[in-house]
Amino acid sequence: MSTVLIVDDSKTSRFMLKRILEANGYEVVGEAENGQDGYDKYCQLMPDFVTLDITMPIMDGIETLVKIKEFDENAKVIMVTAAGQKGKMLDAIKLGAAEFVTKPFETGQIISIMESIK
Repeated sequence: MSTVLIVDDSKTSRFMLKRILEANGYEVVGEAENGQDGYDKYCQLMPDFVTLDITMPIMDGIETLVKIKEFDENAKVIMVTAAGQKGKMLDAIKLGAAEFVTKPFETGQIISIMESIK
């Protein structure tokens, strides 16, 4: 079973994403509500995947992505974005994000992306 760390400042988004992932055979090993906490938990838990929101307090998703990739260049990071953040998404892909999903979440899209980068 693949493990996932969910990093998002929205409790609702974390809940929805966790529900989708667990219903489809993934184990959510941790959650974080800001980038710094997400980075710290990544280093501690070493999950197979990370879902990482772009807009968060303390340290945003782009900064967190850079730190995670410096720590583990093989990290599989899926960026989560709201509509209208195309520029930041392109930056994230250039910096090593494996893929991205947009809110609101669609189960089929999320699981398809997870399967494609395994």
